[in-house]
Amino acid sequence: MSDIPFDSTRRHVLGLGCERGTQAAEVLALAIEALDAVGIGAAELAAIASIANRRQEAAILAVARHFAVPAVFFDALRLEEETQRLKNPSEIVFARVGCHGVAESAALAALGADAELVLGKIKSAHATAAIACIGLQKD
Repeated sequence: MSDIPFDSTRRHVLGLGCERGTQAAEVLALAIEALDAVGIGAAELAAIASIANRRQEAAILAVARHFAVPAVFFDALRLEEETQRLKNPSEIVFARVGCHGVAESAALAALGADAELVLGKIKSAHATAAIACIGLQKD
């Protein structure tokens, strides 16, 4: 789990993956589509998460700025540890970056072992998004 600040409201992480140089507008539109798909508002988002080799990717950083949340990044080895929890593992992604998924894995890694995917990977032309949540159990 990362050190992102989350609480009873901000308990969702949006995992993002994209090709290098993808336009920020495309990634932001996909992010909004992902949030809308599961009825999550921006105020419920704790962070954006991705793979470490996208740490400087302008589109991912623009989405984090848009939602005013931190961006956290994980190396491929850490993301690969999440493979058993993925809804959409990909051999193609593994061959390219060394883990079986970026968006789903990053969202789960950001929140730790108690996180669950609430939205499996969705795609645009050049990007992927997924959402994980912590604290799904009812009190």
